[in-house]
Amino acid sequence: MKIPFFQPNIDQLEEEALLATLRSGWISTGPRNAELENAFAAAHGSAHGVAVSNGTTALHLALVVHDIGPGDEVIVPSLSFVATASCVLMAGATPVFVDVVSLDDWTLCPEAAAEAITPRTRAIITMHYGGYGSDMIALRALAERHDLVLIEDACHAPLATRQGIAMGSAGDAACYSFYTNKNLTTAEGGMILLSDETRAERARCLRSHGMTTSAFDREKGRRGYDVLEMGYNYRLDDLRAALGLVQLRKLPEEQRKRAAVAERYRERLEDAPHLSVPFSGYDGSPSHHLFPVLAADAKHRDALVERLQEAGIGCSIHYRPIHEFRPFAQYLRAPLPKTEA
Repeated sequence: MKIPFFQPNIDQLEEEALLATLRSGWISTGPRNAELENAFAAAHGSAHGVAVSNGTTALHLALVVHDIGPGDEVIVPSLSFVATASCVLMAGATPVFVDVVSLDDWTLCPEAAAEAITPRTRAIITMHYGGYGSDMIALRALAERHDLVLIEDACHAPLATRQGIAMGSAGDAACYSFYTNKNLTTAEGGMILLSDETRAERARCLRSHGMTTSAFDREKGRRGYDVLEMGYNYRLDDLRAALGLVQLRKLPEEQRKRAAVAERYRERLEDAPHLSVPFSGYDGSPSHHLFPVLAADAKHRDALVERLQEAGIGCSIHYRPIHEFRPFAQYLRAPLPKTEA
C-alpha cells in the first residue's frame, strides 16, 4: 500500500517509555496504569478512569458495574463495530437495535431510541461514529426521563466535542479502545471513564478477579486479599500504560493533523459524482478516527474500493450492520432503513 489504511505514530518516545518501564522492575498493572487513568480522565473532564485490556471489556464492565444483566434490554446502534452489541450479550442482557439519525448523521437517533423503550429497558449505548459525537443533550434528557443508564461507546472519539460538550463526560460511563488503529494506541487496551467513585472502585476490583488488593499492592507490603465477587482478568499492564501516556501527550497535535487532512478531503470531494461525505453540519470538534464517505449504491461503492486498491490506497467498509450477522439477527425488532442504506 502506498497509503495504508492506518499506521500508528510510534517513535523513540514510546521506545524510551517501554525501556524505562522494563527497567523499573514492574511491568504488570501498577503505577503507570494509575498515571494513565488520572491523565486520561482529566483530559476528558471525567472524575475517574479505569484502565482495562481492551474496548470490549470496557463496555462489558460498564454494564456490569451498573448491574445490568439477564432480563434487561439495552438499546444499541446497529451501525457500529460488533462489540457495541456483543458486550450486552456478555452481560446476559438483550440488545435492541435502533436506527441512526440520517444519511448525514450516522449516530444513534434519540427519537428512534425513545420509540424502542420498553419496561425492560435499562440502558442506552450510543456510539460516536468515526469520532463524530452523538447528540448527548437529547440522549441525556431521554435517559433521565426514563431512569436509564447512558453509556458512551467513545472508542472512536478521544478528545471529541459536540454542542460544546466533551464526549466522554455526558454519560454515566464512557468506554475507549486503544487498539492498534485507534487515535491513541497501546496495541491492545482500553479505558472506562466513570463519574461515580463507588462504581469506579468496583470496576477496578472486577477487572482483577474481584480481588480487594492488586499484585502491586501486595508487592508494596499490603498482605492478604479477599475476593468480593466473581471478577475477570481485564487488566492493562504497565508496558501498555507507558505507551498510552506517550500517546496521550501526542494526541492533541495528532488530531490537529487529522482535522487538516479531513478538511482537505471534504473540499476535494465536494462535487464528486455518486459520493457524499456525512456529518456536513457537525457542530463541534470530531476526533476524525475515520473519514467516512457514502457511495450512491453498492455498485459505485465496490467500484470505488477496487479503484482505491489498484492505486495502493487502503480503505475498508465501516460497518456492515450488526443485525446482519447471524448471532444478532434475532434481536432486530423493526426495520432500520437508514442504517441499511
